[in-house]
Amino acid sequence: MKTMPSANAISIRALRKSYGTFDAVRGIDFDVAAGETFALLGPNGAGKSTTIEILEGYRDRSGGEVSVLGADPGKAGTRWKARLGIVLQTSAEAGNASVREQLTHFSRFYPAPRDVDEVIAAVGLTEKAKARVRSLSGGQRRRLDVALGVIGRPELLFLDEPTTGFDPEARRRFWDLIRSLKREGTTILLTTHYLDEAAQLSDRAAVIARGRLVDIGAIGELGGQEARVPIVRWRDASGSLRSERTETPAALVARLTADSGGEPPELEVVRPSLEDIYLELVHREEVAS
Repeated sequence: MKTMPSANAISIRALRKSYGTFDAVRGIDFDVAAGETFALLGPNGAGKSTTIEILEGYRDRSGGEVSVLGADPGKAGTRWKARLGIVLQTSAEAGNASVREQLTHFSRFYPAPRDVDEVIAAVGLTEKAKARVRSLSGGQRRRLDVALGVIGRPELLFLDEPTTGFDPEARRRFWDLIRSLKREGTTILLTTHYLDEAAQLSDRAAVIARGRLVDIGAIGELGGQEARVPIVRWRDASGSLRSERTETPAALVARLTADSGGEPPELEVVRPSLEDIYLELVHREEVAS
């Protein structure tokens, strides 16, 4: 078995997961450094949740090597699991306890929990602190899921679509909470469909499509330099829609304007966003498959 670097909170080599003849995860490799916030991006069905469940110890792998906090999650025990914080996609079950009572109860399982009221405020549930869990809306229960995941100051925090159902203000408060956890040295693995969230919180990201890792790197480096080259679009004298990638869009616009004796119809300069780059990466993998 290959020895995993101790500086990494997570190390994966050639990870595979198959269900009969279907390969959900196909030979993924990546590392997450201790203290890093790492985003795992990809469309539904890409293999993100399967990968995370393997890392959490909830699902067996078909092949490959995995180390999480120095242990194989398929064999690790309860002491190892107590070092994790997990926010799943499913919502908290309804109950008779209040929000504060439930968080207080869970906080007692940990040696150095966060302040209960601080966590309640961070997820936007201050006004619901005394409300019974069963009375919460779906979005409010989602916020409680997040609160339960972070109350114990975990060494490694898994966040699977954590801000689904959050309003914009609650999302911002949650981001502040994640940043505070990062400052304390918490390693965070995040999956999200909100690319602005990944850009705001993550040091690096990996893009998965059809069970394969298609790119990995700092948010500003995904897709490579070519993917960020601006695109100039315009309609020429014959009425045809034209486009050209160029590092000097202003010079091209000036030339087109001079050649046509005025601004060409439907002229625009497009600078690819993170969403554009992500969609192109996923599309290329889907076409190749």
